[in-house]
Amino acid sequence: MHPPAYTPAMTQPPPTARHAAFARLKALADRPDGRRITPLFAADPGRAARFTAQLDDLSLDLSKTAIDEAALDALFALAEAADLDGFRRRLFAGDAINQTERRAVMHMALRAPADAGLRAMTAHGAEDAAAFAAAERDRMRRLVDSVHAGDARGATGQRFTDVLAIGIGGSDLGPRVATEALTIGRRDQTLNAHFLSNVDGNAFLEATRGLDPARTLVVVASKTFTTQETSMNAAAARAWIVTALGETAVAAHFAAASTNRTAVAAFGIEPSRVFAFQDWVGGRYSLWSPVGLVIPLAVGWKKFQSMLDGAWAMDCHFRDAPLRQNLPVLLGLAGIWHTNALGCASHCILAYDERLRRLPAHLQQVEMESNGKHVMLSGEPVGWDTCPALFGEPGTNAQHSFMQLVHQGSRVVPVDFILAADPGPDRPEAHRPEAHRALAANAFAQAEALMRGRPEAEIRAEMAARGASLADIDAIAPHRVAAGERPSTTILFRALDPFSLGRLIALYEHKVAVQGCLWGIDSFDQWGVELGKQLAGGILPELTPAAERQGLSAGPRREHDSSTTALIDRFLSLRGET
Repeated sequence: MHPPAYTPAMTQPPPTARHAAFARLKALADRPDGRRITPLFAADPGRAARFTAQLDDLSLDLSKTAIDEAALDALFALAEAADLDGFRRRLFAGDAINQTERRAVMHMALRAPADAGLRAMTAHGAEDAAAFAAAERDRMRRLVDSVHAGDARGATGQRFTDVLAIGIGGSDLGPRVATEALTIGRRDQTLNAHFLSNVDGNAFLEATRGLDPARTLVVVASKTFTTQETSMNAAAARAWIVTALGETAVAAHFAAASTNRTAVAAFGIEPSRVFAFQDWVGGRYSLWSPVGLVIPLAVGWKKFQSMLDGAWAMDCHFRDAPLRQNLPVLLGLAGIWHTNALGCASHCILAYDERLRRLPAHLQQVEMESNGKHVMLSGEPVGWDTCPALFGEPGTNAQHSFMQLVHQGSRVVPVDFILAADPGPDRPEAHRPEAHRALAANAFAQAEALMRGRPEAEIRAEMAARGASLADIDAIAPHRVAAGERPSTTILFRALDPFSLGRLIALYEHKVAVQGCLWGIDSFDQWGVELGKQLAGGILPELTPAAERQGLSAGPRREHDSSTTALIDRFLSLRGET
């Protein structure tokens, strides 16, 4: 049994309705003052309260955008034209939302209770996704508990002190951002976590620097167990273990998240240490699955479960809350306004928390791999821009690098400011009140500065008051002008703990789904990453000396463009292997 074949009329409203809705947004932005923010505050003293939405302690402030009531109504008209409410129901019903691959999208089941009733349509019919995920989660917990209790040990009988997580893309970025967020600044992690994604040999040397093979558990995350970079790094880690401890040590020192049990068994990993996940889990949404095994190994099962609970809380909010009070919907609509009404081509993520330093990298994949698409579900070209380019760094570091462009560049860059009110009462060594207040002051000041700017008249008066000459004022004042009226949103919550971390990441996951629905694209395939992989597989034998080509498809040399051919020849020449 297969999921029903895709019929555009089943899931996409007529494109004319969506076109009209996008045109309305553009017309509103083109009004006099349609892109300005400060007049909205002048006209409405209660604007901040009316344009802030909340879920428990988590608030989303959209007031520092140019969205007014008319724009908000137009955005919800677009949501209606795109049938966002119906999309949301189909998503949680387990329909084949990922239509080009004919797959359900059910990463929500990974954090749901076993009896949540979340089902996913598969090739074999409807599967109880929540029950499947819970069963694998129980198996994961047994391994985690046995490692922490010292029952599962290395080949020499020593307890594990370190875990090396090998993966790439979603098998690396999600687990890495979660693990770092819950371990940076702490001394109570159960195992020290290390990550290896890049196939560059220097990355392997750095990841294993100072590690004792006898006390290191290696977790390989690869759905197919054939991803080139992960396979090569896993082979290097295997050789590292075998060289130090012997061939028989592999079974004691490896675990895997994969669906290819045959390849995993050939590698030497015990079946009890192989954890599965289904094709209704996309890689960039897999940190909640066995792919994220490194997280509970590093922070303990209780914290991992709390992170899942936080994500599930956001899932339930996204599923159940009315659209006008729905945080992922509102965050997604703000992005639609900036991209499609204002024409912004980039978006900045600023988390004022060192523990979230890898969040922009994770969101780059979640958003750009999901919504970096140029055709609609029907296969027709989109008639509007889709995903902006994301970038970001932790605040306050960013203020001393690219924020110059955000404040004074020729193009408007919307910003998401993310901040916890409390660094964590259970972390007294990090709780320097003066430091956290300075962090918050900078976050709020940056958002205010982007909105209000600095007019030339104010600068000239300030320089004159300091005794500057008229010639200096004329020469310098224009360079100090900041136009202002630059939009931002602020996400504020009580403290960064496992629950709030899960809730935050899930907020952005659902924001991506909202925007994909409004743009009419498939947010859950990633065909664009395939071509480069395929070509690399063909070029690799051409870069390998003949004596080392065993097992590679050497064959006759392929035809390339003249630049690629010249680069291959130059590479071999520099290595002395022509």
